[in-house]
Amino acid sequence: MGEFSKKAKGRIEQAVGGLTGNKGLQKEGEADERAGQVERAVADVKHAVKDAKHAVKEVAK
Repeated sequence: MGEFSKKAKGRIEQAVGGLTGNKGLQKEGEADERAGQVERAVADVKHAVKDAKHAVKEVAK
């Protein structure tokens, strides 16, 4: 499951948990949303490292 779908699933779980009074579902939704945010941050760092690697190769030419 991608970071976007985890964040969306988390938001839905939080909303449903809030509407039904299910605190457990709300907490699970918060955790899923945070997991999606962490996955996005990791992907951003990976892209930044790749970009830096390519930039260093270009400068070394």
